[in-house]
Amino acid sequence: MASSLKKQVLGLVTEYNPFHNGHKYHLEQSKGLCSADYVVCVMSGNFIQRGEPAIVNKWARAEMAVLAGADLVLELPVVYAMASAEFFAYAAVKILDSIGITNCICFGSESGEIETLDKIAEILCKEPPLFRTLLKEQLDKGKSFPVSRQSALLEYVARSGQIETAGDIGFILEQSNNILGIEYLKALKKLGSKIKPYTIKRINNEYGTQRITGGISSATSIRKQLEVNSPALNGMDFAPTVAQTMPNSSCGILKREFGCGRGPVFPGSFGDILLAMVRKMSTGRIKALPYVSEGLENRIKDAADASGSFEEFIEKACTKRYPATRIQRIVFSILTGMDGAELENFNKFGGPQYARVLGFNDKGRHLLSLMKTSSLLPVITKAANFKNSCNPLLRRMLQIESATTDMYVLGYANPEFRKAGQEFTQSPVFAVER
Repeated sequence: MASSLKKQVLGLVTEYNPFHNGHKYHLEQSKGLCSADYVVCVMSGNFIQRGEPAIVNKWARAEMAVLAGADLVLELPVVYAMASAEFFAYAAVKILDSIGITNCICFGSESGEIETLDKIAEILCKEPPLFRTLLKEQLDKGKSFPVSRQSALLEYVARSGQIETAGDIGFILEQSNNILGIEYLKALKKLGSKIKPYTIKRINNEYGTQRITGGISSATSIRKQLEVNSPALNGMDFAPTVAQTMPNSSCGILKREFGCGRGPVFPGSFGDILLAMVRKMSTGRIKALPYVSEGLENRIKDAADASGSFEEFIEKACTKRYPATRIQRIVFSILTGMDGAELENFNKFGGPQYARVLGFNDKGRHLLSLMKTSSLLPVITKAANFKNSCNPLLRRMLQIESATTDMYVLGYANPEFRKAGQEFTQSPVFAVER
C-alpha cells in the first residue's frame, strides 16, 4: 500500500543484536538520504536470522532502537526471523507494505548502489525460462542453492546481456548484505509495492568478522567480545574497546539487562538441551522440521549421536552445501514447536499475520494512530487480546512466538525471570530519545 501520510516514513529491516554505532550510522544516513520524517523498524525478536538467540530480549533491543532515533519498532515474527534470506526479507517487507504508511526502505549493502542490485532482483523475481534451465543444471550437479543460483545468473547474464557490469555479479552475490538487499527488492516487486528502495554502502569491518576494529564494528564482533568477557561483567563496565562501538544508551541497557540476569544470552545456553532433543528425535521427526531436505535428517541425526558438544555437532552436520547457519535454523526451530508444513502454510496464506508493536516514542504513537485505518494487518499492542483470535493462522503464529519466548527466557542467568507466559504480559516499550 502507498502511504496516505504526507510526511516521509522510512522503513528499516533490523536485528540490532545489539544496536551499535554502525546501526546508528545507517539509521541517520538513511533518514537523510530519504528525507524521512519518521522511522519504522521491523526487527527480529528473541531469535535472529543466523539461527541463534539474541544477546538480550526483543523489548530491550527495541528500547535501544527508539533511544537511538527509531520512532516505531515492529516485530518480525520468529517464524520468519529465523528463516532463509528470501522468507526473512519477504516477511519484513510485507509488514512494512501492509501497515500502509511506509514510503521508502533503505538497506545496507556492500555494493552501495541500487541499479545493479535491482536488475538482479528483476531476473530472480521473473525467473525467465533460460535462467530456470541453467539453475536446474547447476542444482543437478549437487551444488548448494546459493552457488547454483550465482552460476546460473552469471551464465544467464552473459548470454542475455541484460546487465553491463556482469563481471561484478559474482562478487556481488558473495556478499551477505547484497544478497539480503536483492531479496528486499524481490519482495517489493512480488508485492507490487510502491515503497521506494534505497541502499547505503556498509562501512568498516565486514559482517561476521569477530574482530573489534574501532568505533564501528559488526554485531558479531561485539557479541564475541561480550561472550569472551561475560564472566567478568556482572554489572561492571565493558572494556573500552567494546563500549566505543555502541551509543551510550545501548551500553546502559546492556549493563541493566546483564546486571539483573536477563542476559547475555548465547547459543551455548541451549546447546545441551538441543543436542539431547535431537538425539531423542526420530529421523522422521527431524525430516519434518523447516529447511530439512535431501536426506539431511540423517546427517543431523548421525552428527548428534557422534558429538560431545553442540559446537562439535554443528561442525559435523554442516557442509559447503549445508552451512552452519542453515543447521542452526533447523535445530533452533525445535524450540518453536513449528514444522516445515506449518511454514509452508503460513507462506501459502500471505506470510505475517499481524504487526506486533515492541517499542515506540511520541512520533511512533502518532504513526500507530494512523495505522488504525491504514494497516491491512491487525496491529497488536497487547498480545493477550489476540490469544483467541478468530484467525487460526494469526492465533498459531502468536502461539509459536509465545512458546519461543518461553524457551528463550531459560537462557537467563536469573531464575526469577525465567517464568513462562511473558509474551502475553510484557507491554511495548515507550522511550524518549536522549
